[in-house]
Amino acid sequence: MSNTSSTFPSSSPTKIFQVDALSVRVYNSSCELAQEAALLAQNYLQSLIAQQGAASVILATGNSQIQFLEALKGIGGVDWSRVTFFHLDEYLGIDADHPASFRRYLRDSEALLRSADRVEKWVNPLQFHYIEGDAQEPLAECDRYTKLLRAQPIDLCCLGVGENGHLAFNEPSVADFNDPHSVKLVKLDKSTRQHQVEGGDFPHLEAVPQYAFTLTIPMICSAKKILCLAPSERKRHSVYKMLQGAISTKYPASVLRTQAQATLFLDIDSARELL
Repeated sequence: MSNTSSTFPSSSPTKIFQVDALSVRVYNSSCELAQEAALLAQNYLQSLIAQQGAASVILATGNSQIQFLEALKGIGGVDWSRVTFFHLDEYLGIDADHPASFRRYLRDSEALLRSADRVEKWVNPLQFHYIEGDAQEPLAECDRYTKLLRAQPIDLCCLGVGENGHLAFNEPSVADFNDPHSVKLVKLDKSTRQHQVEGGDFPHLEAVPQYAFTLTIPMICSAKKILCLAPSERKRHSVYKMLQGAISTKYPASVLRTQAQATLFLDIDSARELL
């Protein structure tokens, strides 16, 4: 691991270093992490829109993204009417009104009170393309969403890291760094499904869908810029394995170490095993 670091005032990263091609930034708190990630996203999108008139963004859901989305909302300054949004994944077989639906997370301002207004409500984007989890023909839905994604370059992908190292729903058991697909159906690991129960999204394990749609690793890595947010104590083991282990589908997030356009944002808790 190449490791050049600097110390900054508390409002800046406490440490910046690089692991292979991946830039890593560590903050004192998840709040500071979210604020700077949002500021970097805002500046990048403003510049893109000024240069090319539009931008395309892939968004993640989950607790790691809540503060980031709120911070991005609070900063303002982006002409969202020129932005097309996509999202990373969705459970198979649940409709857009299901409490655990990622479409609902992003669309419904009442779905998750803890994250304030949901994304589509406050940004009023040019378009927001959703994966239809309850599509009658799931494979045709993969094809439909693939065509939408490939219709333009992806300028920005915002995502998190799962506790088993997954990116989106690219579980260690199904991740493929050379996947020929852009969107596919995957079987979810039991640990991922159990985490959804512990997070309160489902009442018990049997209620969690066994399959989900996911954007693939190559599709994620095709983005011109990747911002990966992984705060909190519960991510420290997966972060350590992601950065210190082999680059392998055993820890799918390790692929970001091959992506020079990617930045990993950590807080003191998630970086604890590295410091």
